[in-house]
Amino acid sequence: MATEGESRPPRRADEVAEAAARAFRLLPAAPRDLDPPAGKGSPSLARPISSDRDTVEQDLIRLVLILVEPLRQLMERQALHRVDQGDLTNEQEERLGATLMLLHDRMSDLCAQYELTMEDLNLDLGPLGTLLPPSD
Repeated sequence: MATEGESRPPRRADEVAEAAARAFRLLPAAPRDLDPPAGKGSPSLARPISSDRDTVEQDLIRLVLILVEPLRQLMERQALHRVDQGDLTNEQEERLGATLMLLHDRMSDLCAQYELTMEDLNLDLGPLGTLLPPSD
Protein backbone atom coordinates (compact mmCIF):
# COMPACT_ATOMS: atom_id res chain seq x y z
CA MET A 1 0.00 0.00 0.00
CA ALA A 2 1.36 3.39 -0.97
CA THR A 3 1.92 6.00 1.68
CA GLU A 4 1.34 9.72 1.28
CA GLY A 5 4.89 10.40 0.07
CA GLU A 6 4.95 7.50 -2.39
CA SER A 7 3.23 7.57 -5.73
CA ARG A 8 1.36 4.57 -7.03
CA PRO A 9 1.96 3.40 -10.60
CA PRO A 10 -0.55 4.89 -13.05
CA ARG A 11 -3.50 2.69 -13.96
CA ARG A 12 -3.78 1.66 -17.59
CA ALA A 13 -7.15 3.44 -17.89
CA ASP A 14 -5.54 6.67 -16.65
CA GLU A 15 -2.77 6.35 -19.25
CA VAL A 16 -5.32 5.79 -22.02
CA ALA A 17 -7.40 8.74 -20.80
CA GLU A 18 -4.35 11.03 -20.81
CA ALA A 19 -3.27 9.90 -24.29
CA ALA A 20 -6.77 10.38 -25.71
CA ALA A 21 -7.11 13.81 -24.09
CA ARG A 22 -3.79 14.89 -25.64
CA ALA A 23 -4.88 13.60 -29.06
CA PHE A 24 -8.24 15.38 -28.90
CA ARG A 25 -6.56 18.66 -27.95
CA LEU A 26 -4.51 18.43 -31.17
CA LEU A 27 -7.57 18.04 -33.39
CA PRO A 28 -9.15 21.23 -34.70
CA ALA A 29 -12.91 21.50 -34.34
CA ALA A 30 -14.72 20.91 -37.60
CA PRO A 31 -17.49 23.39 -38.41
CA ARG A 32 -20.16 20.68 -37.95
CA ASP A 33 -18.89 20.02 -34.39
CA LEU A 34 -19.61 23.60 -33.35
CA ASP A 35 -23.01 24.67 -32.07
CA PRO A 36 -25.26 25.97 -34.87
CA PRO A 37 -26.15 29.66 -34.75
CA ALA A 38 -29.22 30.48 -32.69
CA GLY A 39 -32.42 29.64 -34.53
CA LYS A 40 -30.64 27.72 -37.31
CA GLY A 41 -29.89 24.09 -37.89
CA SER A 42 -31.61 20.92 -36.88
CA PRO A 43 -30.49 18.38 -34.33
CA SER A 44 -27.96 16.01 -35.84
CA LEU A 45 -27.60 12.30 -35.25
CA ALA A 46 -23.82 12.71 -35.16
CA ARG A 47 -22.35 13.03 -31.69
CA PRO A 48 -18.73 14.12 -31.41
CA ILE A 49 -16.53 11.97 -29.23
CA SER A 50 -15.86 13.72 -25.94
CA SER A 51 -12.37 14.06 -24.49
CA ASP A 52 -13.69 14.01 -20.93
CA ARG A 53 -11.53 11.76 -18.72
CA ASP A 54 -14.65 10.14 -17.30
CA THR A 55 -15.98 9.01 -20.69
CA VAL A 56 -12.82 8.32 -22.69
CA GLU A 57 -13.00 4.55 -22.16
CA GLN A 58 -16.63 4.39 -23.29
CA ASP A 59 -15.87 6.64 -26.28
CA LEU A 60 -12.92 4.46 -27.28
CA ILE A 61 -15.04 1.31 -27.04
CA ARG A 62 -17.77 3.02 -29.08
CA LEU A 63 -15.25 3.89 -31.79
CA VAL A 64 -13.92 0.33 -31.92
CA LEU A 65 -17.43 -1.15 -32.04
CA ILE A 66 -18.40 1.31 -34.80
CA LEU A 67 -15.59 -0.22 -36.86
CA VAL A 68 -16.27 -3.84 -35.88
CA GLU A 69 -20.07 -4.01 -36.24
CA PRO A 70 -20.27 -3.43 -40.02
CA LEU A 71 -17.55 -6.04 -40.50
CA ARG A 72 -19.47 -8.50 -38.32
CA GLN A 73 -22.64 -7.91 -40.32
CA LEU A 74 -20.75 -8.33 -43.61
CA MET A 75 -19.26 -11.64 -42.41
CA GLU A 76 -22.72 -12.78 -41.41
CA ARG A 77 -24.17 -11.95 -44.85
CA GLN A 78 -21.28 -13.69 -46.61
CA ALA A 79 -21.73 -16.78 -44.44
CA LEU A 80 -25.46 -16.89 -45.26
CA HIS A 81 -24.63 -16.55 -48.94
CA ARG A 82 -22.19 -19.48 -48.75
CA VAL A 83 -24.77 -21.59 -46.93
CA ASP A 84 -27.35 -20.74 -49.63
CA GLN A 85 -24.83 -21.67 -52.34
CA GLY A 86 -24.23 -25.07 -50.70
CA ASP A 87 -20.45 -24.51 -50.53
CA LEU A 88 -20.16 -25.77 -46.93
CA THR A 89 -20.45 -29.14 -45.27
CA ASN A 90 -22.91 -29.56 -42.41
CA GLU A 91 -20.02 -29.46 -39.93
CA GLN A 92 -18.68 -26.21 -41.43
CA GLU A 93 -22.16 -24.67 -41.32
CA GLU A 94 -22.50 -25.59 -37.63
CA ARG A 95 -19.08 -24.16 -36.76
CA LEU A 96 -19.72 -21.00 -38.74
CA GLY A 97 -23.14 -20.51 -37.15
CA ALA A 98 -21.77 -21.06 -33.64
CA THR A 99 -18.91 -18.63 -34.27
CA LEU A 100 -21.22 -15.92 -35.62
CA MET A 101 -23.60 -16.36 -32.69
CA LEU A 102 -20.69 -16.09 -30.25
CA LEU A 103 -19.44 -12.93 -31.98
CA HIS A 104 -22.94 -11.40 -31.84
CA ASP A 105 -23.20 -12.26 -28.13
CA ARG A 106 -19.80 -10.67 -27.42
CA MET A 107 -20.83 -7.51 -29.26
CA SER A 108 -24.07 -7.38 -27.26
CA ASP A 109 -22.14 -7.94 -24.01
CA LEU A 110 -19.72 -5.11 -24.78
CA CYS A 111 -22.59 -2.79 -25.69
CA ALA A 112 -24.37 -3.64 -22.44
CA GLN A 113 -21.19 -3.29 -20.38
CA TYR A 114 -20.52 0.20 -21.74
CA GLU A 115 -24.20 1.22 -21.86
CA LEU A 116 -24.29 1.48 -25.65
CA THR A 117 -27.05 0.55 -28.05
CA MET A 118 -26.76 -0.49 -31.67
CA GLU A 119 -28.15 2.96 -32.54
CA ASP A 120 -25.06 4.46 -30.83
CA LEU A 121 -22.93 2.53 -33.33
CA ASN A 122 -24.87 3.72 -36.38
CA LEU A 123 -23.17 6.78 -37.83
CA ASP A 124 -25.09 9.27 -39.95
CA LEU A 125 -23.15 9.55 -43.21
CA GLY A 126 -25.18 12.50 -44.46
CA PRO A 127 -26.44 12.04 -48.01
CA LEU A 128 -25.25 8.42 -48.02
CA GLY A 129 -27.60 7.51 -45.17
CA THR A 130 -26.54 5.58 -42.11
CA LEU A 131 -23.55 3.27 -41.72
CA LEU A 132 -25.62 0.26 -40.66
CA PRO A 133 -28.76 -0.97 -42.40
CA PRO A 134 -32.07 -0.34 -40.62
CA SER A 135 -33.01 -2.88 -37.94
CA ASP A 136 -35.80 -5.25 -38.94
